[in-house]
Amino acid sequence: MSTWSLFDSNHKMFSFHHLLLLVCCWCYFATFSDALFFHIKETEKKCFIEELPDETMVVGKYKVEIFDKNVNKYVPTVHGLGIHVEVKDPEDKVVLSRTYAAEGRFTFTSHLAGEHLVCLHSNSSAWFSSGQLRVHLDIQVGEHAIDYTQIQTKDKLSELELRIRQLLDQVEQVTKEQNYQRFREERFRMTSESTNQRVLWWSIAQTIILIITGFWQMRHLKSFFEAKKLV
Repeated sequence: MSTWSLFDSNHKMFSFHHLLLLVCCWCYFATFSDALFFHIKETEKKCFIEELPDETMVVGKYKVEIFDKNVNKYVPTVHGLGIHVEVKDPEDKVVLSRTYAAEGRFTFTSHLAGEHLVCLHSNSSAWFSSGQLRVHLDIQVGEHAIDYTQIQTKDKLSELELRIRQLLDQVEQVTKEQNYQRFREERFRMTSESTNQRVLWWSIAQTIILIITGFWQMRHLKSFFEAKKLV
C-alpha cells in the first residue's frame, strides 16, 4: 500500500500542490543572491547578521580591492593584504576565525538556529597606507552553496538525477526554514508572554502602592484633625 492511500483524494492534491508551491517559492527567492559591495578602511571592521536555520551550510565569496589615487579607481590589492573572517553563532561562540587571501571564499555550517554575526576586516595594520578598501561579497545559503557541477562529475549523475538531487536539497532546506520559523514564533510568543506578565505584575504593584499611599494619607489626615481637635 502506497503512502498516498492513507489520505483521501482532496488531501492528496492539496498536499502535493502545497509542497510544489513551497518549492517554487523557494526557487523564486533563491534566484536573488546576497551579492553586495561595501567600503571600509584597512583597519575597520564590517559585520553582517545572517538568520540561519540549524545545520545549514553557508559559502561566502569575496574580492578585495584598494583605492589607487594615481588612477582614481579601485584596483586589485597589494601583495600580502588579505581579509580576516570571523563568524559567531547566536550564543556568541566563534564558529569561524581565519585569515584569507585578497580574493577567495569561506565556508561554515550553522549548528544552532538564529542570528549569526559575520565580521570582515583586513589583516593590515598601521604600517600600511590605511587606504580605502572595496569588498565585494556574495553569501550563498543552503543548497545554493553546493557545487552541483562538482557533485555531478564526482558521482557521475545524469541531468535528471542531478535535478532530482537539487529538488531534494531544496525540499530539505524548505523544511529547515519552516522549523526555524516555528522556532522564531515560539521565541516571540515566550517574549510576549513574559512582557505581558511583567506588565501585569507592575500594574498590581502600582495598585498596591496607591492603596498604601491612600491609607497613609487618611491616617495622617485623621491625626491632623485630632491634633486640631476638629473631630
